[in-house]
Amino acid sequence: MTLYGEQGFDRTTVAEIAERAGLTERTFFRHFSDKREVLFAGAQALQELLVTTVVNAPYSSTPLEAVALALVAAGDMFGERREFSMQRQRIIDGSAELQERELIKLASLASALAGALRQRGVPDPAAALSGEVAIAIFKISFERWVATPEPSDLAQVIRDSIEQLKVIAA
Repeated sequence: MTLYGEQGFDRTTVAEIAERAGLTERTFFRHFSDKREVLFAGAQALQELLVTTVVNAPYSSTPLEAVALALVAAGDMFGERREFSMQRQRIIDGSAELQERELIKLASLASALAGALRQRGVPDPAAALSGEVAIAIFKISFERWVATPEPSDLAQVIRDSIEQLKVIAA
């Protein structure tokens, strides 16, 4: 992360990352498929948290309530890593390649949420719409959270965004 911040993503090599971390390139590639994955390594854990939270939401939860619980859980997870998240976002914002990778990750999360809702018996198009809406809420909330100079609570920013959506939908 420090190298990306100092040199930019495009100018940083795997050899430099490995050297800074005190590893060989071979060891680096045991953990990451390429240098982009350093920034996206937590995607699987995030997806598992979102899916598990939706699947385990109270049976009486509407699709929006179920994904809202998952988003707030994700907000709590990220809340402890605000500085890292801000630095990571600056790096992504500086690279079209990373922005594309981020969009692919978000699309994958939307699909996973829709799948979790289908497991709960939510039919399409409601499951797919809810997954996409959830990721839109997360994306906009996350962008607001990292752009705010004063520390704030991502979970609360997510809750506020959900409330704004309810007002819009009403």
